[in-house]
Amino acid sequence: MAIRDHGDPGDAPTMPPRLAEPANPARPSAAEEARTIVASTNSGTLASLTADGDPWASLVTYGLLDGQPVLCVSNLAEHGRNLAADPRASLAVVAASTDPDPLAGGRVTLAGVVERPTGDEAAAARAAHLAGVPAARYYIDYSDFTVWVLRVRRVRWVGGYGRMDSATGEQYLAAEPDPVQPHAAGAIEHLNADHADALALLVRVLGGYPDATAAVCTGADRYGLELRVTTDRGVAYTRVGYARRLDAVDELRSATVELVRTARERAAGG
Repeated sequence: MAIRDHGDPGDAPTMPPRLAEPANPARPSAAEEARTIVASTNSGTLASLTADGDPWASLVTYGLLDGQPVLCVSNLAEHGRNLAADPRASLAVVAASTDPDPLAGGRVTLAGVVERPTGDEAAAARAAHLAGVPAARYYIDYSDFTVWVLRVRRVRWVGGYGRMDSATGEQYLAAEPDPVQPHAAGAIEHLNADHADALALLVRVLGGYPDATAAVCTGADRYGLELRVTTDRGVAYTRVGYARRLDAVDELRSATVELVRTARERAAGG
């Protein structure tokens, strides 16, 4: 008997495959995706280990010091005592999303060990936490609170169904947050409201779905557009990359116009 992935019952809905290769599927690396998600908020779920070795999950806030999460934790809290006894920890951060399915959104887990910063780094870590969590000024200097820096050793990024990858701590620290993605909501809304025909053309000509009947932009980053595609075969997802990497959100409009121009030229046989 053949073994099906995920225990597929055999009649589950499937995503129609592309009929052609995308012209440019360039996308952020897992490290870049992780840096972008972690920089987009200031809270996450900390996993620490109890004295008995049991996992313990807690809501925490953080700032960022060169991408490294900086925590300010009470020594009276269970997770504070856990970190003092065993520095192994991980932080799960979930990206904001309007999708009703929470598993369709992005999230990342940073795993490593916590350390108490010393010397000049102690002052920088304190400032980083306060920059990320202004309310911490009311308690950060209390004697029962400790500032910890999570030294990231391993990263796991999930971008929704079927999109996931890993990165090393070194790759994570060397990456930078995406300058476009956090500020693209207005542009995405405009594309979907006023340029539905252009989006459909993009996925037919450049996105690998020549049978697309409609398309909706679900995301934009410095490398390209994420699109949900409707075909007579079902709903799918694809990506259309820009001609070059963007360095600022104000480059998004011209890059998208260039994509549409290219798609029109190719559709006309140019």
